[in-house]
Amino acid sequence: MAVGGSRTNGRRQPTLAQLRAFAAVAEHLHFRDAAAAIGMSQPALSGAVSALEEVLGVTLLERTTRKVLLSPAGERLAVRAKAVLEEIGALMEEADAVRAPFTGALRLGVIPTVAPYLLPTVLNLVHDRYPHLDLQVHEEQTANLLDGLTTGRLDLLLLAVPLGVPGVVELPLFDEDFVLVTPLDHWLGGREGIPREALRELNLLLLDEGHCLRDQALDICREAGREDIPVTTTAAGLSTLVQLVAGGLGVTLLPRTAVEVETTRNGRLLTGYFADPAPTRRVAFAMRAGAARGAEYEELAASLREALRPLPVRVLGPGD
Repeated sequence: MAVGGSRTNGRRQPTLAQLRAFAAVAEHLHFRDAAAAIGMSQPALSGAVSALEEVLGVTLLERTTRKVLLSPAGERLAVRAKAVLEEIGALMEEADAVRAPFTGALRLGVIPTVAPYLLPTVLNLVHDRYPHLDLQVHEEQTANLLDGLTTGRLDLLLLAVPLGVPGVVELPLFDEDFVLVTPLDHWLGGREGIPREALRELNLLLLDEGHCLRDQALDICREAGREDIPVTTTAAGLSTLVQLVAGGLGVTLLPRTAVEVETTRNGRLLTGYFADPAPTRRVAFAMRAGAARGAEYEELAASLREALRPLPVRVLGPGD
């Protein structure tokens, strides 16, 4: 066992073996008992302590024929040595935890148009199936989430795709339809089989810039043949958006997962459904390519797909 010490910036450093030997002697004040406690021979223990004294340039022990005493320097440094060894132990325990799947922290980023509607399912799943996982949730817009993922601030994202970002892998979860939310007196309120072309003439209310749902709504309108949408009123969230609709300021598009939460609180709203194929969005997990915990994220995605089946969505397979 090496006891000579390593070098950092030209200065010799103590080894863990030296620190363990000294800490054992400091605790037992007896070479034989200390050696037995850490499974080291008595000569090796004595040599390790002597080497540590040489490395540190101080006398740690006062040796007599009958007993061992700590020197004043030894009294002070024994506390430090014990603290270092405790931190090494904590480091090893943390490494064990990291190696164990679904333990430790998982920093999940979620977009605002997904968080209120899917997080109850996600949180219940984690609570029931992965109780040792420390899930930390961050609700932010897509651009901030992607920045957090690529810089390492976040581990996994839950958001609308496709992203088309190099180095980011998408794990598809489900597709869901958009529905049309209108005031009670609107001519399309409550109808089914609404053609997309109807969007060309509607006063469509949108979220603020930066929300991916705004961009998706604009894309749906372009696909319906509408290029220009005069923006006179916007909202920071879907809850405000549907209240504006209830007040008669226009209509809006909601993903199906948001309908029950956002429309049942107001009796002045109706929901219309588009003819097939309805406009849709896809929601997925996103992770860094080559993520160390990639296999865990794929397993979590598989578990979440099953948990999502009661919701009004079309659950996807891993290869979709």
